Amino acid sequence: MDGSRPVEAIATARRIVVKLGSSSLTRSDGGLDLNRLDRVAALVASRCNRGGQVVIVSSGAVAAGMTPLRYARRPRDLAAVQACAAMGQGLLVARWSAAFQAPHKLVAQILLTGDDVMRRSHYKNAKASFEKLLSLGVVPIVNENDAVATGEIRFGDNDRLAALVAQLVDADLLVLATDVDGLYDKPPSLEGAKRIKTVRSASDVAGVRASGAGKEIGTGGMVTKLHAATMATSSGIDTLLLAADDLSQGLAGADVGTWFKGCGKRRPSRADWIADAARVAGSVKIDEGAALAVGKKHSSLLAAGVVGVEGTFPAGSVVEMRYQDSVLGRGVAGFSSVEIEQIKGLTSEKIAQIGEVARPVVHRDDMSVRATDVEAAGF
Repeated sequence: MDGSRPVEAIATARRIVVKLGSSSLTRSDGGLDLNRLDRVAALVASRCNRGGQVVIVSSGAVAAGMTPLRYARRPRDLAAVQACAAMGQGLLVARWSAAFQAPHKLVAQILLTGDDVMRRSHYKNAKASFEKLLSLGVVPIVNENDAVATGEIRFGDNDRLAALVAQLVDADLLVLATDVDGLYDKPPSLEGAKRIKTVRSASDVAGVRASGAGKEIGTGGMVTKLHAATMATSSGIDTLLLAADDLSQGLAGADVGTWFKGCGKRRPSRADWIADAARVAGSVKIDEGAALAVGKKHSSLLAAGVVGVEGTFPAGSVVEMRYQDSVLGRGVAGFSSVEIEQIKGLTSEKIAQIGEVARPVVHRDDMSVRATDVEAAGF
C-alpha cells in the first residue's frame, strides 16, 4: 500500500466535517472532557479564520446527561437513553458554545433524526440550513436527536451520521476522530498488528479484521468507521481516521491515522440521498444482462432484465437493485411493485401491448451505483 499522505489535499480542504465520538469527549469518570472541547474549538476556529468551514458532529449528549440523572453507566433501555439525551443535549451545546467563546466563534446546534434525511424534502431543508449557517461563519454542532429518535429510524452511530452530513454539505474532507490511532490489519491489541496508512480501494482492506463497539460509553466501533469511510469515499470525499489526540497533527498533514482516498466521482446531492439516506422500500431482482448494463455501463434498468420483486411499494419509492445475493445499487422505481410484477421480463413492445407506458423500471438519472458494490458482485 502506498503510505504517502496528500498533504496538499488536507491543507486545501475548504469544507471539513469532524466527528468526535463519546469516548473521545469524555473522561474516565464519564463526564465531559472540557479541555478536549477547548482544544478542538481552538483548532477549528484557526481553520475557519484561514478561510475554511467546519462542521462538528459531536457525540456526548447521553454521556453529559448521565451524571445529573445519576446513572453510573450508559443505560440500555430506550426511555432511559432518551432521558439522558434530553438532559445532556443542552449541556453539551452549552459546553461547545463556551469553548468557542475564546476564539470568538458562534456555534449552532443541529439535531437530526433518521427521518430528517430519509425524506427528500427534509434532506433538502437540512442542506439549506447548513449552507446558510456556514455562509454566516457559524460552526454547526450536529448530533443525532436521541431524545425522540426511535429504534427503527436511528442512524445507529455518529460515524454514519458524520458520513451523511459530509455528503449533505458536499465536504472536501471527513475526519473521524476516535480512541484508536487508525485502522489496523488486525485488532491493535494483538501482537504484530500494523497500522494501515493509506486505503485507495476496497482491496486494501479486504483482509482486515475489524472490531465492533469500543468503549462502554460509545456505540460504534471500527466496523462502523469503515462503513462511514466507504460511504464518504464513494461520494469522492477524502476521509481521515485518527486518534482524537492526533487531530491537530492530522489536519497539518502529518503521517498519523489512516487516509482513505475519495475514489468515486462527486455526485449530485440527489444521488447521495438515494445511495445512503433514503428509506429502502423493497428490492428488484435483475438478471446478469441487466446487472452488466446497470453496473458497468450505468444504463437504465429495463423491465426485460427484471426477474422478481421483493416488498410492496408505490411508484417513486427507493428500491435496491439486486443480482443474486449482491446489491448493485439503489434507485427510484418508475413503477409500483404490483406493476413491476406484471411487466417483468417484457420488452418495451410487449409492455405497450398490455397498455403500460414503456419506460425504465429505474432510470439512470434516478439511480446510484457504487463501483465497490459492482466489484463485490463479480463484475
